[in-house]
Amino acid sequence: MITGSCHCGAVHWTWHPSDLPASATVCNCTVCRRYGVLWAYAFEDEGISVSGLTTAYVRGKALEFHFCPGCGCVAYWRAREEGEDGKRQIAVNLRLAEPTLVDRIPLDRFDGLDTFDDVPRDGRCVGDMGL
Repeated sequence: MITGSCHCGAVHWTWHPSDLPASATVCNCTVCRRYGVLWAYAFEDEGISVSGLTTAYVRGKALEFHFCPGCGCVAYWRAREEGEDGKRQIAVNLRLAEPTLVDRIPLDRFDGLDTFDDVPRDGRCVGDMGL
């Protein structure tokens, strides 16, 4: 289990699966590159749970970016609607976890700015990001 929290400790997330996330995603879209986040994806209340009061920035019709109103840390994003399977996708910001817990997770890159495609892996892990 991995946990993360904002700087002031008011917002928390928990990664419930016993295994580490398969990867952490670095996205260069107009929002994620400004936030400087590393995402790990699952489904709300299945693999990830969140707690604490947040404020959300809603981008378009699909995503809510949740951050702590006290210290401003971006904690997670979640889909605004459930999928056809009745599940709501959510991703937590791995930068809010202790670095030693996530440093070996492989990095995936997603070009959310130009092509909207995955970029081939280059062998780097979260620890290579200098957390």
